[in-house]
Amino acid sequence: MATSPQSRSFWRSIVVAVLTIGLLWLFFRNVDPHQAWADIRSADPALLAAAVGITFVTYTLRAIRWQAILRPLGRARLRTTFRTTVIGFTASYLLPARVGEVLKPYLLARQEGFKAPATFATVVIERVLDLVAVLVLFAGSLPFLTIDVDSKIKASGAIAAAGAVAGLIVLFFCAGHPERFGRLMAALTRVLPARIASATGRLAHVFAEGLAVLRRPSDLAIVLAWSIPLWVSIACGIWVTSRAFDLTIPFAGTFLVVMYLVVGVSVPTQGGAGGFHYMYQLAVTNHFGASNDKAVAIALVLYFVSAIPVTLLGLFFMHQDGLSLGNLKNLRPTAEAAEMT
Repeated sequence: MATSPQSRSFWRSIVVAVLTIGLLWLFFRNVDPHQAWADIRSADPALLAAAVGITFVTYTLRAIRWQAILRPLGRARLRTTFRTTVIGFTASYLLPARVGEVLKPYLLARQEGFKAPATFATVVIERVLDLVAVLVLFAGSLPFLTIDVDSKIKASGAIAAAGAVAGLIVLFFCAGHPERFGRLMAALTRVLPARIASATGRLAHVFAEGLAVLRRPSDLAIVLAWSIPLWVSIACGIWVTSRAFDLTIPFAGTFLVVMYLVVGVSVPTQGGAGGFHYMYQLAVTNHFGASNDKAVAIALVLYFVSAIPVTLLGLFFMHQDGLSLGNLKNLRPTAEAAEMT
């Protein structure tokens, strides 16, 4: 018997809550709260302010890269890509089920007049580019690390790199042959009622059209090029925040921390909470000699620096656009329906 959307939402919320509580328990289990608070109070405020500034640079780079990905579909204004990116992340921090990943392309498509499925497809490209950039930077940093890296971590990075390359190949095929891809999807759905199979084929065709940037090597090179400074900016924010607590991490080592954090935020907790904190703690205690209390203090402040400024800016943009968290939550079904039309 099929479960209702309400039932699925309920059980998803339970799973998210259990994961979040479990990871936060692991994070806090051996901490001395007085020492952690003392470490937070001793942090360099000038460096923390610089880290906040770097956070806004990171979101600007995200908006520029998304604008480049969208270019084959039409001309999107940087103002729109920046605002919708910030609102999307705000929604993901404050609302369940990472709803911002659905709302971000929907809001932009509505404002810029793009086809919704094609715009949704560009978010897939963003995720693949992020993975490729992280792996490239991590692999490039290994010769400059002054610490030993476990062979299992190196092997995991190689496997993930192979997966990222495979994903790019699949996306390149889909983008280069949208009609063929649409016919393939239609053939695979022949067991479905004719109306649904036809709609699926049309959706697959439009979705593949959204991957148009991969058909032009020059455009692909541009978006790949923007992905590198984007993740260097993220690494800078981590490095500067860690330095604010007198934790010395070689800049090359920051990309190892980034790898840990990518794993942490992939766990489906609310706003990445728990996974982000615990994986930063593991990275700096295992590889860079941080005490557990200092690692907890830095992780808490790093999450604050990464999430709070953009959330406040997103709430401001929402207020300007006449939106609220309730509006965004109610928009999700409409956004998901638009993805299918």
